[in-house]
Amino acid sequence: MNTDTPRWHKSSYSANGGNCVEVTEGLVTGIRDTQNRELGHLAVPAPEWTALMSALRGRAA
Repeated sequence: MNTDTPRWHKSSYSANGGNCVEVTEGLVTGIRDTQNRELGHLAVPAPEWTALMSALRGRAA
């Protein structure tokens, strides 16, 4: 098995209306638009992604 190939999956934060985001997790979190995969992705260090998600959860209340 090639461990260099990211395993993309639909983010649990994506809505069901077709506006989906895919992520891959590890030391770096990759984020891409499901409908525009060919445009590439963002790469964020995992601790930064965790901090962002924590901040967003705090605002959702």
